[in-house]
Amino acid sequence: MLPLAYLREEPEKIKEGLAKRNFPQPELIDQLLESDQKRRKIQSQLDETLSKSNQLAKEIGTLFKSGQIEKANALKSQTADLKTAGKVLQEELQNIEVSLLSLRTQIPNVPDESVPSGSSEHDNEEVFSAGVIPNLEDNALPHWELATQYDLIDFDLGSKITGAGFPVYKGKGAKLQRALIQYFLDKNTAAGYTEFQVPHLVNEDSGFGTGQLPDKEGQMYHVPEDGLYLIPTAEVPLTNLFRGQLLEAKDLPICLTGYTPCFRREAGSYGANVRGLNRLHQFDKVEIVRLEEPHNSRAALDQMVDHVKEILEELELPYRILKLCGGDLGFTAALTFDFEIFSSAQKKWLEISSVSTFNSFQSERLQLRYKNKNGKKEAVHTLNGSSLALPRVLAGLLENNQTTIGINIPKALVPYTGFDTID
Repeated sequence: MLPLAYLREEPEKIKEGLAKRNFPQPELIDQLLESDQKRRKIQSQLDETLSKSNQLAKEIGTLFKSGQIEKANALKSQTADLKTAGKVLQEELQNIEVSLLSLRTQIPNVPDESVPSGSSEHDNEEVFSAGVIPNLEDNALPHWELATQYDLIDFDLGSKITGAGFPVYKGKGAKLQRALIQYFLDKNTAAGYTEFQVPHLVNEDSGFGTGQLPDKEGQMYHVPEDGLYLIPTAEVPLTNLFRGQLLEAKDLPICLTGYTPCFRREAGSYGANVRGLNRLHQFDKVEIVRLEEPHNSRAALDQMVDHVKEILEELELPYRILKLCGGDLGFTAALTFDFEIFSSAQKKWLEISSVSTFNSFQSERLQLRYKNKNGKKEAVHTLNGSSLALPRVLAGLLENNQTTIGINIPKALVPYTGFDTID
């Protein structure tokens, strides 16, 4: 959430920033500020009422001690009236705080000044590209056909067990999947990220803390009997490890990594672009998360981008980096860089990572603070990135490395797979 102090001090600047997102309800800012004014007025009245009540209680105690019983009893009736007024004010305050929180959760993060304007993915800005797009044979196969030909993935068996979007990996396909996970984790820990194994279900507070709840797009799987949600990414449990904490400046930065399966309903997804591994309901992903002091967060974002670049270069995959425009930016993000690899068989770019900074937006929800060097409490900046999401990486590896006699494995993965070709 946006800090209340920021909303009070810079409402027009916030509206201007949200215009980059094509935010359809700028009037929410005014409604929120009006509610905040009412809340502060009610809080002031409540504080005054409680102060009078406490003062009267002291006077009544003094009168009783001095034997002025009649005067003390007369004041007691005033105390009763103040208590009643206090209860009314407390109820009003609770109601308006609920309304205020509801308004704040509807307002997305303000984009970074460098975010380009735009309405959709077509307006994203390419900022980097590397690698050579291979020239495949005319009869080159997409990954779902390669997976069947070499008995790597069974999509039909996954549909039988669960439904569409839940593939079964087997043989060398399963081993390649496991090799990628281990390789990603090793790269991340070597770069200073501490590995965590975290739960795959989270409670409502955790989903709210990182901005997945309220679930505006209906993408989370919910277990209503227990009030739990299957995680859409390891970002949720990893970041929530620090929910409600007050850190010290010496504790930062905190760098985390973890492997988890991810679960997304992908409601409304259909068509050729969701074939094979292109879009799944369950998939594996290795995540990196950072907690930073505000003045270090942009440099940390650049470091995360460079880290993912290094991994893709070792995997020998052609890739590009896009700076997302305002209209394609996630609700909680201030700035996001998407990584895409080129699928030579499908002849299109496939997104395989997003690296984002949220500034203090998540910290406001998480109530995550730190004491800066001057001893002042300040919101931590949070960042996260895929490092990496496996399905489309696997798809790109299979398609781009296919030959007439098999599929070559990048040198960086051979120590993990134990084989250099799939044939």
